[in-house]
Amino acid sequence: MGEVYFYHLTRSTVDGALQNLLPRALAAGWRVAVRGQDADRLNWLDQKLWLGPEEGFLPHGQDKDPHAELQPVLLTLGQPANAPDCLMTIDGAGLEPEEVTSVKRACILFDGHDDPAVQQARVQWKALTGAGCAAVYWSEESGRWEKKAESAGR
Repeated sequence: MGEVYFYHLTRSTVDGALQNLLPRALAAGWRVAVRGQDADRLNWLDQKLWLGPEEGFLPHGQDKDPHAELQPVLLTLGQPANAPDCLMTIDGAGLEPEEVTSVKRACILFDGHDDPAVQQARVQWKALTGAGCAAVYWSEESGRWEKKAESAGR
């Protein structure tokens, strides 16, 4: 059974956090899907990831591209075609308890300066932990990542 990590971003941007988290997931041998809610935002993120440093190249594609199922990192609006080990959500994209249990890790990244995003993350925490999912809440408010809360799940 997987667990879900909540990343409360107060110093990092979503794309900055992804550029730190994605290489770690790939180094663990995981396939990753990043689920968003807006096609334009995923197009923008796609470009940002291509423009990263050469030594930090992140092989990725979008679900609308050919051979999406082969992508180590897949940007998607819906169900990921690449059978991910890790499912990350951004911009308030949904995450169901069944999805958490079907991956090694799920991650919810949210902007701590956006009140509706914070409220959405709270709703997701309650729904997922209420459904028995193990969850960990991480905050970077102090300048480094600190575990602030944990729910063991069932």
